[in-house]
Amino acid sequence: MSPASSTCPTASRAPRACSPTRTTTVPRARVRRLFPIAFAVSAALAPPADAFELKLPGNGALAREVVRDPDTYLVPVGPWSDGGLPTLDVSGRVVQQAWRIVIDGITTLQIMRPLAAQLTEDGFEILFQCAGQECGGFDFRFGTDVLPAPDMFVDLFDYRFLSARGPGPQYVTVLVSYTSGTAYVQIIHVGADDAAPPRIEPDAGSRPVAPPEPGQTTETEAPPDDGAAAPSTLGARLEQKGHAILSDLEFDTGSAALGKGPFASLDALATYLKANAARRVALVGHTDTVGGLDVNVALSRRRAASVLERLATKHGVPRAQLEADGMGYLAPIAPNLTPEGREANRRVEAVLLARE
Repeated sequence: MSPASSTCPTASRAPRACSPTRTTTVPRARVRRLFPIAFAVSAALAPPADAFELKLPGNGALAREVVRDPDTYLVPVGPWSDGGLPTLDVSGRVVQQAWRIVIDGITTLQIMRPLAAQLTEDGFEILFQCAGQECGGFDFRFGTDVLPAPDMFVDLFDYRFLSARGPGPQYVTVLVSYTSGTAYVQIIHVGADDAAPPRIEPDAGSRPVAPPEPGQTTETEAPPDDGAAAPSTLGARLEQKGHAILSDLEFDTGSAALGKGPFASLDALATYLKANAARRVALVGHTDTVGGLDVNVALSRRRAASVLERLATKHGVPRAQLEADGMGYLAPIAPNLTPEGREANRRVEAVLLARE
């Protein structure tokens, strides 16, 4: 049975269509948080004959697989805009996988481009593609379904997304990110109960893209950028890069208390936001690796919330222009092997969001 836009009460496991597939806009605050259930699949079970294949570069390993049958998945078909994410509401058997690939010298484009080509060759129509800020940055990342860390990690400044519709119909989305020598790939497939999800196989002997032919242009990575901005250029950096480290803030290890200041970065950010009332920023906390992940995520959120309170109460920035979240130690800008590296990683960044 084909994936449907919604499900009706039925005694069978297969969902049946209640209405045509529709496009909906889902505010991030309303996105349903799913609680994945991992399960093992016997290697002795051969995939159905009509399963299509996706090859990943390098030594990819399956980190997590979740199956929900039946369930509904909101397929993103456009960037985050006007406070919501355009989606297709489809139902069926949802298979969600996270893959990790340890590989150096590769870009998210080099991973995504061959996967898109393979889907096209298998008869899929690409519905939407985007990269980082084109997708909507922070809002897009937290507005769509992503498996939790450490199985899947998304660098807010280096990720790509693709959604596609195939025969049946069936739907596939691919989310790719890269950080610190590891690529993270999430693949979600939605089809009928008897539809075969893709066979995903690492291809250790391959590189994702062939060398460019003479005259062919290629995309190259920019030089490393730690995101730090001088207070005088903070607003310009937000407009050009989408994020900026508030580099003069002071936090002690294990503490969420923001120092007394004054902090020039907060003065500059407040000035920028009050002069641009339609702009919003997310304050995103980061930590070193002292302690466990859950503890550090909670700590980074409290630090970001502390900065938000300072901006709102001492600098007069409207709360409607601010939100706070935390990434723990999952997005370092320096090795955590030295005191200097750990200090650099204890930071709060301002991430420019879509207009109000």
